[in-house]
Amino acid sequence: MKIAAPLLALFLALPLPACAQPASAPAATTQDADPALWVVKDKDTTIYLFGTIHVLKPGLSWFDEAVKTAFDRSQTLVLEMVEPDAATQQRVVSAAAFDPNGTPLTQQLSPNYHAAFAKAMRDGQVQPAVYEKMRPWFAAVTLSLLPVRQLGYDPANGPEKVLTDAAKAAGKPVVGLETFEGQLGVFGGLSKGAQVQLLESTLDELPKVDATFTTLVDAWASGKPEGVAKEMNESLKDSPEVAKVLLTDRNRQWAKWIAERMKRPGTVFIAVGAGHLAGAGSVQDQLGAYRLKAVRVNY
Repeated sequence: MKIAAPLLALFLALPLPACAQPASAPAATTQDADPALWVVKDKDTTIYLFGTIHVLKPGLSWFDEAVKTAFDRSQTLVLEMVEPDAATQQRVVSAAAFDPNGTPLTQQLSPNYHAAFAKAMRDGQVQPAVYEKMRPWFAAVTLSLLPVRQLGYDPANGPEKVLTDAAKAAGKPVVGLETFEGQLGVFGGLSKGAQVQLLESTLDELPKVDATFTTLVDAWASGKPEGVAKEMNESLKDSPEVAKVLLTDRNRQWAKWIAERMKRPGTVFIAVGAGHLAGAGSVQDQLGAYRLKAVRVNY
């Protein structure tokens, strides 16, 4: 089973230990990127749908052409969530992601994963006193993020940061489809068995993170949602509970939000993780329940 890749693309804004800071990236030449963009519209409402990779290396030029035009035409930016201040993040994470009185995390894993888990955490400079109290889902997210950040991927280069800065500069409101607490709650809602399975599969995938994430970013930058779906969504087929909680249920809620927003005039730019806009059960698919159609913007 391969679950690590979807986690990388879906939840990269979570706070991590200082050791997870991105490596210093060399000066990069600018490379053109043309990620997929869709539009849902009627006579007086236009909603753009843009898929993101939450962290990127420097040097990808994506905020131009049709994406920039759509953003400039929009009055509001909508993200998965509006990131709270650091103090709030730490408070919420401490409450949701750690279980100080629970069974030590290593003991929750299958014995054949004990050594690999301890080594991965040591490599990330996360101490046993910290990781043994983590809930399994948070350990999985942490282990997914550590190598990606160390490879030079950084949320400072990600579309959410770029779009938020542009919206603030233009005086556009920025709103979230979910809250920070809600995103953590998505993981916390998984059964203990699914959480442990998530962590063990993440450990299996750690050696492949560089290649997997490179393929994912290349598909995104080339405007190939089918490639994004292959790397992210299809990897969840063997874990229907995780797929339902992390993707399908949320896609359904977001489609409902879009349908409600279509009742009011205006232009909105929605930017969410690219996996939500790719493959079966995507936001676009869910819009069909409301007789709405998302059309790909050609550029």
